[in-house]
Amino acid sequence: MLKLDAFGLKWIAIIGMVLNHIVIAWWEIIPVWLAVPLYAAGGLTFPIMAFFVVEGYRHTSNLKKYLLRLFIFGAISIPFHMLTFRQFGLNIMFTIIVGILCLVLYDKIRIRPLFWLLFVVIAALTLLPIVFDWAIIGIIVVLLTHIIRDENRRRFVPAIVAGVFMFINSLIMVLTFDSFYGFAEIMPIYDRTLFAVSMVFIVGCIAAAFLLKNFNGERGRCMKWLFYAFYPAHLAVLGLVAWTLGYVNLSLFGI
Repeated sequence: MLKLDAFGLKWIAIIGMVLNHIVIAWWEIIPVWLAVPLYAAGGLTFPIMAFFVVEGYRHTSNLKKYLLRLFIFGAISIPFHMLTFRQFGLNIMFTIIVGILCLVLYDKIRIRPLFWLLFVVIAALTLLPIVFDWAIIGIIVVLLTHIIRDENRRRFVPAIVAGVFMFINSLIMVLTFDSFYGFAEIMPIYDRTLFAVSMVFIVGCIAAAFLLKNFNGERGRCMKWLFYAFYPAHLAVLGLVAWTLGYVNLSLFGI
């Protein structure tokens, strides 16, 4: 397989993210046969993103500035994330911030039982009261990418774990959808069919594992600010189009 540098892998992650978000933002007009491959492509994104988040954490010269950039662009993205996903929640930038903070704790706290206790508490907080994008599995994948020592395994295992978790989560939602009281009010965009479609996410995660195994370790062309700017920009386009088409009920956000 062709070896890929960081620039190429990041572009693959960006494209996968956009295709996945198209399905979510415009679910009402996306036929299922098209939604399946688009959603599968979305599985490429977070494993690749998590890998380079860890690389960024390990090599950044200023962790505070790194976290500040994530926070600023995460805050900018909040209203557009709400429009696209039609619920209030914290976007992936905030999940990454929490993941990085867990890496700092892991490296600073030498008493491992104490770290794991703190990690469990932090992981639980990503679910309630405000839901984080990717929630618990997001910070687990980031942490695994950092703590697995074997280079081949740390490129492969976290992506597989992410895919299996997302598949099981989607399967549970498909089987138990009707039992969730008020689920439609909490996440109105989702229905049983969309959860069924999301089961193919594992395909993209597996593909991401193989792509990461073929990372050549080179940076390639610099794209330091591209993802930061692209993330809120693409959510703005997708969300505003969905709102224009009448798919977004602003009363969900108290407007």
